[in-house]
Amino acid sequence: MTNEVLFSINNNGVATITLNRPKALNSLSFEMVKELRAKLEEWQTDDSICLVVLNGAGEKGFCAGGDIKALYQSNSSDVAYQEAKQFFKVEYEVDRLIYSFPKPIIACLDGIVMGGGVGLSYGASHRIVTERTKWAMPEMNIAFFPDVGAAYFLNKAPGYLGRYLALTATVITAPDILFINAADGYMTQEALSEFIMTVNKTNWHERSIENTLQDLIENYATSPKKASNLQSLEERINEHFAFDTIEGIISSLESKDDAFAEETKKILLSKSPFSLKITLKQLIDGQNKTIEECLATDLTLATNFMKHTDFFEGVRTVLIDKEQMPQYTYKKLADISEKVVNDFFKPI
Repeated sequence: MTNEVLFSINNNGVATITLNRPKALNSLSFEMVKELRAKLEEWQTDDSICLVVLNGAGEKGFCAGGDIKALYQSNSSDVAYQEAKQFFKVEYEVDRLIYSFPKPIIACLDGIVMGGGVGLSYGASHRIVTERTKWAMPEMNIAFFPDVGAAYFLNKAPGYLGRYLALTATVITAPDILFINAADGYMTQEALSEFIMTVNKTNWHERSIENTLQDLIENYATSPKKASNLQSLEERINEHFAFDTIEGIISSLESKDDAFAEETKKILLSKSPFSLKITLKQLIDGQNKTIEECLATDLTLATNFMKHTDFFEGVRTVLIDKEQMPQYTYKKLADISEKVVNDFFKPI
């Protein structure tokens, strides 16, 4: 059986983690997150390691997120449900370890970086995007919610761009990723490969790690050719997404007769009404919370979603049957009371 995560350490002090499920876009299985947790805990105090390179195998991407098809099985038995709960617990522990890791981590965000892939890389000290990067928190498409600490990091985007990205599940590229503070630098795919080769050839035991790494990044980094689309839309997004209810956001969009407002309203109304309300509350509540607090809330929400029929309906229609006509429990926003939303933030 092929190892789903590859780990290596060279003589120069460079440790490498390669997510190794290229056919599944390196989506995270339970075994993978358990291996990642164990290795990150071990490497924290390993003096032979100066820095870590985090990347994904294959040509298509870094990581497409958690293995949703595996989680879909969690409603088949109590054993499967308990395993799904454990998956989220360990996944979020891995994310937290990345944030607090005492050595530099270079995250190579080439190709697809979505959901759990964002969570795994956001806390890295040096996040590099390329001309091929496609970044998103796409959970709304399957009637879930943006987890992996999204309430922490999406609130770090300018204005209300984080709310917009969470609720619409919009896919963005390098200029926008840099604008929302989700990456630290841009390199072409070719330059990134050369940069990582140089990192591996450099003897980090004999150098000032931070200064040398920063100099190397500056040697290979450039700027994206295009400007940020989100930056040009920021004023309009802030106008509509400043409201603290989904109904307020929709009403604001309806008050404008322009293509952006019309398209955004259409996207929102295509999502699960329940997921929209849960996600907006999650983001509002998370505005002043630590990453640890946001991940704790995420664990409660993820566990509760594993018992909610809308999640399974969302996954079924998008990933299993692909019919795109979900029959959600709550058909309209008005069907969902504030009490139902608040209760969902309490552990089962």
